Amino acid sequence: MLSRSWTTRAQRPGEPDDWYHFVDHGSFLARLAQGGFVEHAEVAGNLYGTPTLAAAPGKDLLLEIDVQGARQILERHPDAVMVLVVPPSRQVQEERLRRRGDPPEMVARRLDMSQEEEEEGRRLAHHVVVNDDLERAVDEVAGILQRYRADRSS
Repeated sequence: MLSRSWTTRAQRPGEPDDWYHFVDHGSFLARLAQGGFVEHAEVAGNLYGTPTLAAAPGKDLLLEIDVQGARQILERHPDAVMVLVVPPSRQVQEERLRRRGDPPEMVARRLDMSQEEEEEGRRLAHHVVVNDDLERAVDEVAGILQRYRADRSS
């Protein structure tokens, strides 16, 4: 099960409606005040949060979060498995940010943050996966999860 994060940022042109739950600032803060997020962060002036949910019995909950969220999750759930997914290079990362429609100032801001975030992510992560080929990277993450499932059931 993949969680669907909430965000206060504007939806990008062509971005599917189901990639995020897009909300205004007030709605986000109201949910936060009710304890409705397992983790939350401010990134580049926008709020992001993973809603509090539970995985169905026998299922995993996969969170797509940044390092701020990873820290919060590990504080609350020290047995969580952290997998850091990194781009093969900063140049590729920049190309991906531009392709998804981020404005130039946001691309520059994200690239400035990325080195520090990656360093912290490597300290927090149990595994690092290089996303140089999407299918291979997905298979690698799936293999990591399968090994942890096998260890838990032993």
